[in-house]
Amino acid sequence: MPITVSKTELDGVLKIIPSVFKDHRGRYIETYNIEDYAENGIYIKFVRDDISTSVKNVLRGIHYDNKTWKLIQCMFGEIFFVVVNMNEDSEQYLKWQTFILNSDNRHQILVPPGFGNAHLVLSDECIFHYKMSEYYDPENEKGIKWNDPKLKVNWPVDEPILSEKDTNTKLL
Repeated sequence: MPITVSKTELDGVLKIIPSVFKDHRGRYIETYNIEDYAENGIYIKFVRDDISTSVKNVLRGIHYDNKTWKLIQCMFGEIFFVVVNMNEDSEQYLKWQTFILNSDNRHQILVPPGFGNAHLVLSDECIFHYKMSEYYDPENEKGIKWNDPKLKVNWPVDEPILSEKDTNTKLL
């Protein structure tokens, strides 16, 4: 089942649309096939898969490091997904783009190292899945405050549910 890969407004960030097979029983989606990705020039070795579940208005992020590729997908529900270029040497430094990811569209976003990402749950519940190219290393993880005035992200909520870590993240 082939995938469709397209560029986004942010250099290096890709939107990937997997094929969906539907019939009277439901849907079948192949979420990752190394050959399909290689045919589209994506040669990334993923070493771990993570899943988080959250309820409406939970906001997780903006987190990043300078080593890890992330392949993001919303498996159930709907999220408002934000990617921010944190590469100070880039002409697109602090530029961001948003995506609606949900269990109907099945879109994936490939986030390169040096790009922050965050998601806000829009549905009553969601299951958020991401593949990562590196093992978790808290010493290299960085974060920026979700509502940093230098970014001016247009979040569809004013008072999200945050972790202590995300509440206490510093401004740029």
